[in-house]
Amino acid sequence: MVGDASTKTEKASSKGRASVRIDREWLAADVSPIAQSLVAEGLGEELSVLLSRRGVSSRAQAEEYLNPSLEQLHDGSLLPGLDEAVERLIQSSESKERVAVVGDYDADGISGTALLTACLRLAGINTEPILPHRLRDGYGFQDAQVERASELGCGLIVTVDCGMSSRDAVAFAAARGMQTIVTDHHLPSDELPEAIVLVNPRLDDEQPPYPNVELCGAGIAFKLGVALLETLGLKVPIHSLLRVACLGTIADLVPLTGENRSIAALGLTALGQSRSPGLVALMQVSRVKAPVLAEDVGYRLAPRLNAAGRLDSPDRALELLLTRDETRARQLASDLDDLNQERQSAERLVVREARAHFLEMDEMPRILVAASESWHRGVVGIAAGRLAREFHRPTILLGAEGTEATGSGRSIELVHLHEFLMPWKDQMMRFGGHSQAIGMTVEVARLPQLIDQWNDAAAAWEDEILIKRYRYELEVDSVDFLRNTLYELLEKFQPFGQANPAPLIRVGPLSLARPARIFGKGHLDLLVQDASNGRIRTTAWNWADKEECFGGRFELLARMGWDDYTGAAAMTLVDARPI
Repeated sequence: MVGDASTKTEKASSKGRASVRIDREWLAADVSPIAQSLVAEGLGEELSVLLSRRGVSSRAQAEEYLNPSLEQLHDGSLLPGLDEAVERLIQSSESKERVAVVGDYDADGISGTALLTACLRLAGINTEPILPHRLRDGYGFQDAQVERASELGCGLIVTVDCGMSSRDAVAFAAARGMQTIVTDHHLPSDELPEAIVLVNPRLDDEQPPYPNVELCGAGIAFKLGVALLETLGLKVPIHSLLRVACLGTIADLVPLTGENRSIAALGLTALGQSRSPGLVALMQVSRVKAPVLAEDVGYRLAPRLNAAGRLDSPDRALELLLTRDETRARQLASDLDDLNQERQSAERLVVREARAHFLEMDEMPRILVAASESWHRGVVGIAAGRLAREFHRPTILLGAEGTEATGSGRSIELVHLHEFLMPWKDQMMRFGGHSQAIGMTVEVARLPQLIDQWNDAAAAWEDEILIKRYRYELEVDSVDFLRNTLYELLEKFQPFGQANPAPLIRVGPLSLARPARIFGKGHLDLLVQDASNGRIRTTAWNWADKEECFGGRFELLARMGWDDYTGAAAMTLVDARPI
């Protein structure tokens, strides 16, 4: 299980001028001494090694980790501001006050808004959900949503997944005679909004601190909704709420550890049993069947929910989650599917043009920033993530319109992008986010100067920051062991996601059992075999231009999965090198 550390330098293929060195290292993940104590308690060696790396130190903890349950969810009253928010909402229930729930336009904000809206309505509160339009309103809680809440006659606004950086909007609401409860999970700014209640696990002046600072917006909405219903003595439809909370938890890429992992695991099970017309229709159009995996949410369900807010109004996605009408649900799901295809086309344009721009540079900088009037602001974040992974550099892409450019950034493992950009916060019109993802609006005229300053600051980074490191957890030379034993073992660690990835496995030596087949837009279908002729299908996404890697004997870094086509365990390639 313990292998050598080795490095390979990859030069990105380019018809342009930029020389792109991407140093890659294969490193065997450390084996904790705790692993041997788990083996002594009767757990197998591979299971013990994997569990110890995930913070498990006893057989009792192993049982808890491998069997997520409702008992693992934390007491909501520990969440800063939650009890006060419940008390204020009960006042709304008693006084028949109309309440606006204002969310964000991404899958986390949409699912959290739907969840909290449903809970408030169950509590007898007249509730009006309001979502911003990405292109008209921009990111976060803005004056436009305050005006809409005022038009609807609301006396209280509750934000979901936004608000921590919205001092002006909160003040504007107060001037219009409305109070605001901010529920958010983003990093607090130096000057907090003067809301009547702030609910955020990241508020560090609370003692004791909430055990899970990594709750997403939908997770906080879940805790608030459950606490409200319990306080009123009403029945809590816990599994119905979990299936919606898990959508935001997985889509927002918060760490799937601890309570988040329990929310995701329990919610995924509930999704497979859903009778909600909207979720059933969404799963059908996305070709998702039970058992539902985290990757089904991340790559099929959430992109369709996100597509509405990326290209148009997010209202259709919100309506889908709230509707009880099966016919309407099918129409909405079809609309979201069409929007998702449009989103994919727009995203491909941004990736293609941004990649060409970076490769045409004389030297590729350490932080990649570009803007264009032809790029749709709703897809630049996804495109930035793709290029950040490809070039292993933090990437910021913006769609420019008139005098403003709005976009998103995605980072790499060792760069806290939010902290890096904070010194320039006052030079941006809007800015927010967290370590691996940020959103911003800047003046187009100011952008060249900002790019120069960011490049100068990034030049001080240590070279090791730009080394792409792969840490594999297991080393295997038998395909039969992979297919017959290891696959079933690894399934116990589902759901996989941020901070709990599917274990990376070093496999080899291998050779091709048949010539590689190219499919789709540059992918490879491989049938690999070991020295004993054990065979397993392997999918290599975006590897068609590296087919020469598989000409002789080679080894792989891969993750295990299930191939619906063959009905057998299979691998997904992460990296490869000849032996």
